Amino acid sequence: MNGGGDDEDVVVAASADASPPLQWRFSQVFGERSAGEEVQPVDMISAIEFDHSGDHLATGDRGGRVVLFERSDAKHSSGARRDLEDTDYPVRHPEFCYKTEFQSHDPAFDYLKSLEIEEKINKIRWCQTANGALFLLSTNDKIIKYWKVQDKKIKKICDINANPSGAVGNGTVANGVPDANISSLRLPVVTSHESSPVAKCRRVYPHAHDYHINSISNNSDGETFISADDLRINLWNLEISNQSFNIVDVKPEKMEDLSEVITAAEFHPTHCNMLAYSSSKGSIRLIDLRQSALCDSHSKLFEEPDAGGSKSFFTEIIASVSDIKFAKEGRYLLSRDYMTLKLWDINMDSGPVSTFQVHEYLKPKLCDLYENDSIFDKFECCISGNGLRAATGSYSNLFRVLGVSPGSTETATLEASRNPTRRHVPVPSRPPRLGGMAGRGSESAAGVDGNSNNALDYTTKLLHLAWHPNENLIACAAGNSLYMYCA
Repeated sequence: MNGGGDDEDVVVAASADASPPLQWRFSQVFGERSAGEEVQPVDMISAIEFDHSGDHLATGDRGGRVVLFERSDAKHSSGARRDLEDTDYPVRHPEFCYKTEFQSHDPAFDYLKSLEIEEKINKIRWCQTANGALFLLSTNDKIIKYWKVQDKKIKKICDINANPSGAVGNGTVANGVPDANISSLRLPVVTSHESSPVAKCRRVYPHAHDYHINSISNNSDGETFISADDLRINLWNLEISNQSFNIVDVKPEKMEDLSEVITAAEFHPTHCNMLAYSSSKGSIRLIDLRQSALCDSHSKLFEEPDAGGSKSFFTEIIASVSDIKFAKEGRYLLSRDYMTLKLWDINMDSGPVSTFQVHEYLKPKLCDLYENDSIFDKFECCISGNGLRAATGSYSNLFRVLGVSPGSTETATLEASRNPTRRHVPVPSRPPRLGGMAGRGSESAAGVDGNSNNALDYTTKLLHLAWHPNENLIACAAGNSLYMYCA
């Protein structure tokens, strides 16, 4: 993988706020292929995650590999006078370099169920660091693994000693034995070289899910985590791999009565007793582990108020929540369904604080999207460390950056490429606020998808992206390439 340099192409987010709008520019790229070079499916990135400090970034791909990147700019200065002087000026943007990679999962076959298990990495979550080592969880459809990555000095043979120290120049050795046989003796000289990161699987958490795992999330206590599939959420202790506790089970007595499934689950960032999970019906449930060991009932339910209008065959499909993310302080929750991005206040369950239209222009094309299965694409979302902005992906490797603070009209559309504005996607004008909810951020069909120059490519989709926890830096995956943009 090769890192790219800076690019001066800038997209300015229109904003009416007193604070100046962010100017997004291309920062780095890893794994970019030349034009016409074929990308193998196993190289497609399927998960992205920054650690809590923002100094490390992990990606997982469909081939079961995990690649780690480490921040390499002046934040890690050596302490020399020149480096200390440089800290008086703000760093232009974070820069990352390749650190290491390892094979996290391999293809497997469940002989009891005659089921092939893909090696594709579904999710990656960073755990707390200890003694200079990095820890993370990775999962495919069935198996979760706990990894430790630590720098270790590598010992190598640097030379072969051709003149053993026991030999003397007169043809004999000290004990009087002739040196005829010793002269051909070769002794290796072993030296310690620079440190190299080594990944070691500490634990494997298998056989706890009958359905595909769609989420894992670490608890703020640093000791437990959850894993979720379509019907169940399990609570694990990091130190215990042979058992878990089922805390949510939505499986009905008869599968014919199944009306919704779990789509995503996330622990609260600061309260270790609280977590949220979303469903295919568009609802989000907040549960409190202090209320009951088995959390069949929820403490709060967040869902869009019923508008009472006409419903179609696609209404429930496009309402399914594909991803949820808590803001850093934990009061606000971001959710993404196929058409919209919603911001929720966990203290207010009457409806979303704001609703941002992302795919409004696709409404006339729902039949076509259903035929080619694009309507089932699961787009992720992310929110900035200060909670003022959010981002989510779309087709043609486009992604949206939106201001979610009260009164903000900031919005920008970029393409995951070295020139993020080459598609010339127009910034939508601000529509009126309806019912206290901002229905903004929707491009018109003519502006984005109405002519051949801006026709969307549904085969290239930006599903995975992550926001740096402390700075305005977005990492997103376009095929097998990892692009970074800073502001």
